[in-house]
Amino acid sequence: MSAGNPTLATSASSPRRLPRLGVTRKRGSLWADVAGLSPAMVLYGVFIVVPVLFALVLSFTTWNVIGPLRWAGFANWSRFFSDPTAHHSLLVTLELAGASWAVQTPIGMALGLFVAGTQRYRSVFAGLYLLPLLLSTAGIALMWQGVLTPNFGGVAWISIHMHLPLLNQNWLGSARLAFWVLVAVIAWQFIPFHMLLYQAGRRAIPPELYDAARVDGSTPAQAFRYVTVPQLRYTIATSSTLIVVGSLTYFDLIFILTNGGPGDATRVLSLDMYDTGFLSTTFGYASVLAVVLGVIGIAVAIFVIRATGFGSMESGREGIW
Repeated sequence: MSAGNPTLATSASSPRRLPRLGVTRKRGSLWADVAGLSPAMVLYGVFIVVPVLFALVLSFTTWNVIGPLRWAGFANWSRFFSDPTAHHSLLVTLELAGASWAVQTPIGMALGLFVAGTQRYRSVFAGLYLLPLLLSTAGIALMWQGVLTPNFGGVAWISIHMHLPLLNQNWLGSARLAFWVLVAVIAWQFIPFHMLLYQAGRRAIPPELYDAARVDGSTPAQAFRYVTVPQLRYTIATSSTLIVVGSLTYFDLIFILTNGGPGDATRVLSLDMYDTGFLSTTFGYASVLAVVLGVIGIAVAIFVIRATGFGSMESGREGIW
């Protein structure tokens, strides 16, 4: 039949080329993604990448702002590995991060699950819990400094008038107490934020999972263990990362409350970096401390993501058991 019809023969021997719509659409989508991400990437590069690279380069130099940059090689890094003050500051920083996580995670989760209920009174409590989050860190530090001042502070007044001698302590002047005061004040300020994370995570859990657990005869404790906690895994990962990485950069609250004291009991690495850079004007060595803080923060974030499987992008509605 095609032999008697040359038109059909031609079309059969040389099929018509269809436009490559998939490739065109993919290229258009790629350019759209690039155009959408460009402003964010430019800002990220200017305010994050460039300062990090500058700090890394500066860590191999000696510079006091006034004079010129001088190449120092690995002298600053050798000083860091043999500096007991920096080692102590790093240890205090890690202890503060661990203690902050241990205190803020269970309390933040408990409050988040509480205010996730639909009762109106829980919304009232949620609003009250958020008040510390609305205050500035400097204001919080000054407020607690006044409250904890021996003899004249609010805690001392309660101790005298309510006959509670245990409260009459030198809270910020004792090396044994000052660290835990910092942990408590930091938790008081930032627990409301993590409460919001857990509240949102709890409300995103499908009610069908709890219904199925109830039908199977699970107690509330078992439902919490086998339903709530697994479904909040990614929320826990996000909250933990923010707590630990944020703890590495605490500065203003510690600077105002204790300034690293008494002695060096609360001297964290960020405060050591400030003193080294702005008081001693040795910005090369201060940059080493900044790079160390950055590397630890990245390592902690990667560890939390890998440990919780957050990066695998698995479904949040995985099996209960």
